[in-house]
Amino acid sequence: MKTIGADIVLRGYNGWNSRRAIEVLDQVFPKDASSQPSLIIVYFGGNDSMGPHSSGLGPHVPLPEYIENMRKIATYLQGLSDTTRILFLTCPPVDDVRLCDDTSSICSGLDRTSELCRTYSDACVELCNEMGIKVVDLWTAIQKRDDYLTCFTDGVHLSGEGSKIVAEEILKVLKEAEWKPSLHWKSMPTEFSEDSPYDLVYSDGKTTLNPSDWTFHREIQWD
Repeated sequence: MKTIGADIVLRGYNGWNSRRAIEVLDQVFPKDASSQPSLIIVYFGGNDSMGPHSSGLGPHVPLPEYIENMRKIATYLQGLSDTTRILFLTCPPVDDVRLCDDTSSICSGLDRTSELCRTYSDACVELCNEMGIKVVDLWTAIQKRDDYLTCFTDGVHLSGEGSKIVAEEILKVLKEAEWKPSLHWKSMPTEFSEDSPYDLVYSDGKTTLNPSDWTFHREIQWD
């Protein structure tokens, strides 16, 4: 396998929206950190786009506020360093029929539709184009598939097939982006790529096989 020298940090918070993200942005990405990320992938909109609850509680964020929250997030992240790259993901569609059929005794008055998701997705794309930020339009990428309903496990959360689309779209951006240095995995230097006597022994019985750049063993051959 290609041993790329990259550390990936996942910060996923269940049920969060852009409003809560604004509140902790400087804690997650402190400006005085000794080093800053090379790439930050921002993914908000699915919870924001849920319809408002009559109580005023819940994850819903009105569209104008969502746009301004995403603008604030982008502006803050752009100020971290000259080499920090930003990629926004829009919210994907949902399985409307399945969500209508499923009832929950835990959550009250869930209002989540593909049309609401599309509205917030389009707004995110428009904002990113305005600010010169890379964006993956997940709503379109998933919706254009004839079998897009297989992309969900429960009508909302992505299945393995849905996750493959996300990965493909992210890799497409990283490959096409004219960033220096490039952040596409095939362009990144291999870490500890030197030959080693501890690798598997070749059939000649005299040398070893350096696996640093092997990809043939992978189920998915990412481009």
